[in-house]
Amino acid sequence: MQPVSRPRAILFDWDNTLIDSWRAIHAASNVTLEAMGHKAWTLEETKLRVRKSMREAFPELFGDRWTEACDIFYGYFRKHHLDDLEAISGIEQMLRAVGEADIYMGVVSNKDGTLLRAEVDHLGWENYFGAVVGANDAIRDKPAPDPIYLSLAPSGYSADRLTWYAGDTEMDMIFAARAGVVPVLLRAKPPAQGEFGDCPPDLIFENGQNLCAFLDATGN
Repeated sequence: MQPVSRPRAILFDWDNTLIDSWRAIHAASNVTLEAMGHKAWTLEETKLRVRKSMREAFPELFGDRWTEACDIFYGYFRKHHLDDLEAISGIEQMLRAVGEADIYMGVVSNKDGTLLRAEVDHLGWENYFGAVVGANDAIRDKPAPDPIYLSLAPSGYSADRLTWYAGDTEMDMIFAARAGVVPVLLRAKPPAQGEFGDCPPDLIFENGQNLCAFLDATGN
């Protein structure tokens, strides 16, 4: 593990890192699965299986009917996702503190970019971020590194060890490693033994307060 310096940029995953929208994702997933003749998932199954962007995951799941499944999912999700949107406790205070420390911030998610930006706007968080990049915004979706490059473009910074990517899953750590930035785990649940395989996080914070404490300790 390489040493980690104070960052000049922090990019964040969205779902289950900054906000909790699992209820809407779970409901939309099951509406889609049942309409397509599949068995519904439990909430835990949804959390484990929803990792890839839709243009990668749905062809694997629904084959030639994947675009039909997309229409069903989005038809439900667009109606309900803002109703169930909830910021994780302490996250807005963290965003405010990171911004006041003059650290560039962005969001990179596999949620559809238009829906993602609607959620950011709904929470009134648009001024925290220099870029909000979702699925279909870059040539390839995460875990390909393209969305990281796109999210850093307004800052003029490169994807290097002075940029962090903070997320909650193994895919997020793989994504950060592929882009050459620091992988950071940001979630309340501690890592399970062997959970991250060959791409462990370089830093682990159980909440935004702990992340800010690290920034304070590393100085201005």
